[in-house]
Amino acid sequence: MKISFKNNISGNWFILFAAMLWGTTGTAQGLAPAGATPLTVGTIRLAIGGLALLLLAILRKQFFSGNSWPLFQTFISAFFVASYQLCFFAAVAKTGVAVGTMVAIGSSPVAAGVLGFLIRKESLERKWYIATFLAVIGCTLLSLSGGQLNLDLVGVILALGAGVSYAIYTVSIKGLLDKHSPDAVMAIVFTSAALLLMPAIFFSDWRWLIQPQGIVVALHLGMVTAAMSYWLFARGLKTVKVGNVATFSLAEPLTATLLGVFILNEHLGATELLGIFLIFIGIMVLAVVPSRRPLAVVDKNTGV
Repeated sequence: MKISFKNNISGNWFILFAAMLWGTTGTAQGLAPAGATPLTVGTIRLAIGGLALLLLAILRKQFFSGNSWPLFQTFISAFFVASYQLCFFAAVAKTGVAVGTMVAIGSSPVAAGVLGFLIRKESLERKWYIATFLAVIGCTLLSLSGGQLNLDLVGVILALGAGVSYAIYTVSIKGLLDKHSPDAVMAIVFTSAALLLMPAIFFSDWRWLIQPQGIVVALHLGMVTAAMSYWLFARGLKTVKVGNVATFSLAEPLTATLLGVFILNEHLGATELLGIFLIFIGIMVLAVVPSRRPLAVVDKNTGV
């Protein structure tokens, strides 16, 4: 069936809600017990999230579309989901949260827009350029307001790797969604990504995970910031252009900043407020301004 303009707008909000859930990741990780490393946090997030998505897909009988799974494309999707985890957390460890987040998340809309244009032949509308420019500048202002910056070259390269990884798996997963249901796609991709990171079990300290606070943090990361958020993400990705998806994802640092204010009692200055305003305006340009050519997609298999 054809996806109407109304469904395209609904997809925008699915992506926004997913990004808002992603924005809670930093706060949750900050509340983890001592000993929780980026590698163990990323691995347990994918493991719990992948298992939850897999059980949901099985219960909803989403693996019986009759279409074969393209193994290489599935592997690419899983590999870059895992790659994002490692690159992003390693970048933050080297450059700090400000630069790592700004470079990773700020570079993803540009990379996704270019890949969507080259691989899926998706046109880039004028509103995408405007919204992406405003949101990236806003994200930069939020990052620059944090104090002295540590421009570690390796860290910056890793952050760029995270941004490109996000763009690649977004394009790749969107291709899988052309023939399979969102539940099945996210279950297979996340479970596979978790398996790729499983060797971390033998080289990491997991004692933080047996503490009550560690269990709560792990469940939040896996069930909320992975399973629930990517369940929404996949449904939005069915109807939203790849470039727009990445720009909407800039709601993640916006959410993280607001959580810092209301939960961690952080103070916002004029620079942060301007950054928040620009990100919000940029996202609203994409979410509210009608497209000249509403995206039309024909799905003969899933009917979604």
